[in-house]
Parts: sequence; C-alpha cells; structure tokens
Amino acid sequence: LLTLAGRDFYQILGVSRSANSNEIKKAYRKLAKALHPDKNQDDPDASQKFQDLGAAYEALSDPEKRELYDRCGEDCLKKDGMMNNNDPFASFFGDFGFHFGGDQQQHET
Repeated sequence: LLTLAGRDFYQILGVSRSANSNEIKKAYRKLAKALHPDKNQDDPDASQKFQDLGAAYEALSDPEKRELYDRCGEDCLKKDGMMNNNDPFASFFGDFGFHFGGDQQQHET
C-alpha cells in the first residue's frame, strides 16, 4: 500500500505499516531526541524534519487518525481538520490545561 498523497508517516518514523502503538511511540521518542533542531543546528532542514516527525506521530499514534491516514493519506487528515501542525509536542505530551489570560474571572469579596 502506498500513501496516496502527502508524506509517508511510516517511513518518517521508520516503522512498518503493521507497527503497534508501542513500536510507534518508541520510534518517535528515539527520533525526537536525535532529530531535535537544538541538536542539529548545522542542518538547515532539522526543523522541518522535526515537524514531519511530530506530524507522523500525531497521525499514527491515534487509532482514528491512523485509520483515516491508511485509507487515503495525509490529505484526508488535513481535509477533516484532524492534523494539528502547530506544536509537534502537543500530541506527545498532551494538553496540561495551562491556559493564560482570557478565561479568568474576578470574584467579589
């Protein structure tokens, strides 16, 4: 099976299409350390490689996103609004609920 459109997330992570969630997580952690832009300051493509890695992990670590990706590639994820390209760490570390400003309410005493 070939990826129909977009990046090949399995190739980016270096895992087979039959990889389980633990294999995907292990590959991501290993590559995240190796490809981090701070460790590769002499590589002008380091930031893009790291972003690609984050996108691959985001798609393949979520069963629903992975099924959609396997069916029709990265473009389907983008069309369905399932890709979060803002923060490569968001899918790995999750949202810890640190929201600043805006949501605070003042209480009278």
